[in-house]
Amino acid sequence: MSSTHTRGDDATRDTGRPGPDTRQPPEAVTVDGLDLAPGEVDPATERLVAVLADADEAGWYGALEVERPWSEHNPRLDGEFARAAAIHRYLCRELAVLLRAGARITARASRRQPPFDDPEFFAALDEERVDTRSKKLFLFSPERMALSLDRIGHYTGTPATAFQRHVLFTNYAMHVEAFVERFPDAERPAREGVQMPAFHHRTEAGDGVSLVNIGVGPANAKTASDHIAVLRPDTMIMIGHCGGLRNHQQKGDFVLATGYQRADHVLDEVLPLDVPVVPNHRLNSFLLDALQSAGMTYRLGIVHTTDNRDWEFTQQATLAAMRVSRSVAVDMESATIAANGFRYRVPHATLLCVSDKPLHGSPKLAGSAQEFYEASKRHHLDLALAALDAVRREHPEGLPGQEIRAVDEPLFGGPPDL
Repeated sequence: MSSTHTRGDDATRDTGRPGPDTRQPPEAVTVDGLDLAPGEVDPATERLVAVLADADEAGWYGALEVERPWSEHNPRLDGEFARAAAIHRYLCRELAVLLRAGARITARASRRQPPFDDPEFFAALDEERVDTRSKKLFLFSPERMALSLDRIGHYTGTPATAFQRHVLFTNYAMHVEAFVERFPDAERPAREGVQMPAFHHRTEAGDGVSLVNIGVGPANAKTASDHIAVLRPDTMIMIGHCGGLRNHQQKGDFVLATGYQRADHVLDEVLPLDVPVVPNHRLNSFLLDALQSAGMTYRLGIVHTTDNRDWEFTQQATLAAMRVSRSVAVDMESATIAANGFRYRVPHATLLCVSDKPLHGSPKLAGSAQEFYEASKRHHLDLALAALDAVRREHPEGLPGQEIRAVDEPLFGGPPDL
């Protein structure tokens, strides 16, 4: 990232090579949680995060050093950040947890930010270069963070700072229509023609909802979730359409995924197929409560995600896979979102609506599809929003994430025994 361009929410960044930047980084700030009264914690976290933001403004990456006296195995953690203002609320929340537990935290400038066209910047994007001997404070390198935040603006037409703590993914514009009807003041893309437009219902606490229309296919699903994961959302939920595979399903019925058959292929090299990927149990429970409270017809089961939109033309291998997995639905995005949720430690779930029944002589045709869309779009969005309301009530600090972390992976506060 160039150190002399104007920073902010714009998606376009200067990737040239300016002259040397002479701006000095901010002075380091250290806060010891043991010295703080309860009312002093929140202002202290603001001071720490302000150092990271000031470092960014001066053209430096920021860094956090955390000393956790309660941890036998991981007493010291550190991590670097780019454009920390984009995850301001997340950082403040996590640092507050650490300070209340008695951690000692230092925020400082780390090193000058390289421009995007620096070969070293490109090399630092490789997630496989991570030193596994050192426990992570943050999942991503600052270079990876900087590029993803830039790409978010490019793909969605909205700044990364607009994203809220809960993210919905859809593969149809009809859910966008329902979203803006529900939230007429939602922030929208600043320009026409963006690839994956995003819409944001902002709240003062930042725990509102962002909706991203990723379009059709696992490649888009991977791209969107690759970059949005850098924002560390509290939840990611796929609310797309699917083909129903069981006799007794009808158009308009819902499917709550309990697992996935990954035939999307886009993440096979980084997440082997023998790694089980399942939705977050708590998030699924809230979605199930919403379905039952609304009296909706639904099925629980495996979703088969394919990368072949026309799998019906060469169907034997796909049918065999569906049968052996006992899949209840087929789509093109859900397993991809779920796999990246697993990879990047974000609680995730899938709530689909049956739009056609390819195995039962009920394909998706233009006329009937439009009727279905109009009938289902508000119900679908309402169910997801009801579940997120429950998440906010019962887990205002975010869903527990121990089950999606490795046993030796603390990541900020984490459970106190790590």
